[in-house]
This record gives sequence, C-alpha cells and structure tokens, in this order.
Amino acid sequence: MRRVLVVRLRSIGDTVLATPSLIALKRFLPAAQIDVLLEDWVTPLLEGFDAVDNILTVRKGPRSRFETAWQIRRNKYDVVFNLHGGTTGTFFTFASGATHRVGYLEYQYSFLYNHLLSSASNFWQKETAHSAEQQLALLGFVGVPVEDRPKSRLTVTGNASNSLRKKFNVEAERIRDSNESLPYVCFDDYGPRNSQSEFVLFHPAAAFATKQWAPENFARTAEFLYEKGLGAIAVAARNERDMLERLQSDSRVPVRIFDDRSLPEITALASKAKLFVGNDSGIAHIAAAVGTPTVVIFGSSNINHWRPWTDAPNEIIYEKLPCQPCSGYICREFGAPKCIQTVSVPRVTAAIERVLAETKRRRDFTPAVV
Repeated sequence: MRRVLVVRLRSIGDTVLATPSLIALKRFLPAAQIDVLLEDWVTPLLEGFDAVDNILTVRKGPRSRFETAWQIRRNKYDVVFNLHGGTTGTFFTFASGATHRVGYLEYQYSFLYNHLLSSASNFWQKETAHSAEQQLALLGFVGVPVEDRPKSRLTVTGNASNSLRKKFNVEAERIRDSNESLPYVCFDDYGPRNSQSEFVLFHPAAAFATKQWAPENFARTAEFLYEKGLGAIAVAARNERDMLERLQSDSRVPVRIFDDRSLPEITALASKAKLFVGNDSGIAHIAAAVGTPTVVIFGSSNINHWRPWTDAPNEIIYEKLPCQPCSGYICREFGAPKCIQTVSVPRVTAAIERVLAETKRRRDFTPAVV
C-alpha cells in the first residue's frame, strides 16, 4: 500500500474525530502517502497535523466535485476508506478507481465498495460505539492495528499562535485606551500586570436548539468561575454573535466574546485555556483534541457516540430522558427541548469542581522530568 485516501466529509467534530484513524494509519504505514479529503471550510483544522501528507478539499457545487474526483482519480490510490456513508463520499470513493474501497454494509450504494464491514458493534463486540471507534473499526476490519483506540489530536501551529497573540494585543490596547471596566485577557505572558492570564473557554452555541444550553446559564457559570479567579472567553461563529452578546450582557462579571477567530486560532486558544465549558459541538471536540479539560453539556445528542474522545479530565452533563437521544431537529416529545433546558447550573458547576480537582491531582502527581 503506497497511497491511501481517507474520505471524511461534513463538520468540525467529524473531522476532529477522524484524527484517531489518521494516526492509526500513519503509524501502521509510515512510508505510505496518507491523504484526507475534507470540505474546504473545515480544512484549516488539520493544518500542521503530522499524520497526513496531503489534504484534498472539495467545495459546494457539481463543478468542484468533478474537479476533485478527477484529482483523486489521477492520484491512483491503492485503498480508500470512506469514514462517512453519505452519497457524496461514496461518489468520491468509487471515482477513485482504487483497488480496495472500504465502507460499511449499511452505506447507500454499498455495492460500489469491495470491502464491507457489517457494523462497528460487531467489530468491537459491544453494544454501542463512539464515533471515533466507528471510524477506527473500518481500519481494523482490514488489518490496521486499532486496539489501543488512539485519542483525537490536533496541532497548534506557530502561525495560529502568532496570529492569535497579535489579535489579543490589539484587543488589550483597545480596552486600555477606551478605559473600559474590563480586564485584559492574556493569550500568553504579554499583558499588563493586572491581566487575567488563566481563563475558561466557553462555546454557548450549538447546531440545534435541542443542544443549546441557555446563554444566561453560561453567564451564571462565568460568575461562578470568576469567584475562583478564572476569566471567561466565549467564542462562536459570526452568525451566532447574538448568543455571545446575550451571555455577555447577562453576566455580572466580565466576559470577552469573539466571533472572528479562525479554526486554527480557536485551536490555539483552546490549548491555552484552563478549562472548556460548552455544548456538544465541534469546538468541544477541538478543546478535547488539544488536551484541555472539558465539561460538555448534552441535550438531544447521543452521549455514547459524541462524548469527548480524550484522556484529559472531562465530564458530560445531561438529563436522562426516555426520548434521549433523538435526531435533534425538533422536540417531538415535549414541544420544547426539556433534555437541555432541565440541566441546572449547580450540576454544571459541580462537574467543573470535579474536573478542576482531577486536573490539579494529575498535575501534582506528575513526576518531574530531570
């Protein structure tokens, strides 16, 4: 096997949770060319990732898809793994002309594959499988060692760190010149002496209302953390800025909000945070992939499939309901998403206490490197 392609389309979390499979492949075939196909908007997430040789991208629209298909065909891959069963991924897998095309039996148009795994549950011999395990199972099915289940991992690049530092310097200067009653927020050790260098990263947005804890709950959590000497930074996309502003305005303590950070910059920022607190989302998986302790609040999502895939201290908080998990588009059972609405602030702050205590315990018992 000289050339291997991994097809992993869709979102931020999907991409992060594909990194264990990429790690396992490069470990097993260190001399092979390991490429990955991603959607163009999520491609920056794998900048500097050492388990991939080339990142192929596809944009929306038929022209881009056919151009990408021809590029894949010309690369003459020996094997293609489609880690997601969508029809677009199947199109690229079949168009590759690869000798070996690996997917799941449940995939639509499964006859276009010549290696089909029945299910991840059968491979791992257990009832439920995490998304990372589901992807690793396809590799293990054809002989790649995956028994140790590598954890998700992302790289913090120097360019992202420098870019983020410059943006925070500009922000610190603006706050100082405007005499705002807000603390400086440090990314590194560059700020004034009264800067708040330890912070918690919040992500209050989510794909669906059934996954979105209320902004006022995040505000109460920020107040709780402020009493512990921890600042708060909240991030989201530009089209989610109203969520950030609601959090900020409702909080009685300072919360810095940003909707203009790139994915590599968010990765770098998450790596500097003392803790991540947020909804089940791609940003939560980014934090877990850089080893940041996490507390993730779940609503309609499948906790067994989407919990943080990390060795770092972490907890998930969710309400046990008979209808959970569900597709999440709407709440058919109650009309309003009771699963996320009934998660209380005290439950989340108690989880934060436990995660911070476990983080401290691990740090105190880590042997010094001589």
